[in-house]
Amino acid sequence: MRINRGLIYGAVSQSTNTPIPSTPSKPSSTMNTPGFISHPCTDWPRHKHECIPVNTTSNQQYSMVSTPAPAEQFITVAALFFSPEEERSQIVTVQCRAQGTPSQGMCPFPIVHNYFTESVPSTIILTVGLNGEPLRFPLHIWYCPVALQRGSPVNRGIRRITSGAAGKDWSGPVLVLKFNGSRRQGYTDAGSNDLPALSAYFLSYN
Repeated sequence: MRINRGLIYGAVSQSTNTPIPSTPSKPSSTMNTPGFISHPCTDWPRHKHECIPVNTTSNQQYSMVSTPAPAEQFITVAALFFSPEEERSQIVTVQCRAQGTPSQGMCPFPIVHNYFTESVPSTIILTVGLNGEPLRFPLHIWYCPVALQRGSPVNRGIRRITSGAAGKDWSGPVLVLKFNGSRRQGYTDAGSNDLPALSAYFLSYN
């Protein structure tokens, strides 16, 4: 096939696979815009369906960038731990995993499995203290239901704070966290000041 010298290199009709001859007509404004192959256009209504955008390729690949998941957030609070083998409670640190956003008011979830190796712990929320007065900062008591039902091992630390006067001994480990308010939307540090309320509760256990 012979190609006239007047042809512009690269301008080829896709429908006929033949070169498009140069003509005195002005190139279409659309054909001269960035992103299209520039050449004289004599029949734009027809040729607009055949013009190839420069950036178009049949094997074009798109990179998919995923947004990484936000890292989990934890808070650390002090808690009271009553080990069955110990005469006194210990101050331990417990990590709590944040749930939802702060504006949702969801209480963080304590990570306590290391203290309860025998079974999944059960919980009690203590809202009243001595003489039945409401607690400004309720206490969250975690315990082992299997050990409590079995009746062993007897918790020596709880026996001590009740002076052995409880109607029934408490068995198994006990972990006590302290809510930061009556709405129970978070935790604060527990300490020895919380022992009287705990003593009153365990004294009533029978």
